[in-house]
Amino acid sequence: MSKLLEGKVAYITGGSRGIGQGIVEAFAEHGVAAIAFAGLETPEEVSNIIENLDNQGVRSRYFQYNVASLSETETAVKEAIDAFGRIDILVNNAGITRDTLLMRMGESDWDAVINVNLKSVFNHTKAVQPYMLKQRSGSIINTSSIVGITGNAGQTNYSASKAGIIGFTKSIAKEVGSRNIRCNAIAPGFIDTLMTEKLPAEIKQKWIEQIGLRRMGTIEDVARCAVFFASDLSAYVTGQVLVCDGGM
Repeated sequence: MSKLLEGKVAYITGGSRGIGQGIVEAFAEHGVAAIAFAGLETPEEVSNIIENLDNQGVRSRYFQYNVASLSETETAVKEAIDAFGRIDILVNNAGITRDTLLMRMGESDWDAVINVNLKSVFNHTKAVQPYMLKQRSGSIINTSSIVGITGNAGQTNYSASKAGIIGFTKSIAKEVGSRNIRCNAIAPGFIDTLMTEKLPAEIKQKWIEQIGLRRMGTIEDVARCAVFFASDLSAYVTGQVLVCDGGM
């Protein structure tokens, strides 16, 4: 198996389940030396992930904290640096939904989604940036969404947060490119996750009929995009949004 990420150190938010966990597993398969990952689950609830990483010879640290807090983020990132010495790859993947039409959306629904989905990207990029600048290398990967490009009824908060990530990505790419730091985004489409499995079968089928490949995407599909951006395969790619939606 190719080791596209051999020797690299990654930091992944939202890494304890879903797409984030898939990225953790994909990075391990491709040879990372160490992974720090953050999530809402307790350390006990992610013990299987840690055990799998150990079995593959990947050092790991798990952090449970409020990703919308800059101070808590800086503390966790510093602990990761102290443990592993560097961070080569940052994946900003933490995200939540609070879907409802705008007329019914409360201020707390708006604030929660913006804080977790968008402010956390600011927090972690700001916290990791000084170390990457010192290294004069790094890859920052932000998880956006197809609805950040197209919009979606009932998801004004989520769509706004994901569109904001795209603007942030393109701006950071311009700010840090001269230091050999790249910043790209992935915009997944209709992916088979815990979020989407709750949808009624008829809704799923309606979405699938709009997809060119006539199937839902898998976590592995998105994780492979993250491997591409994290590796030297994309050494001359920055400020881009890779749409992973099966042609939807």
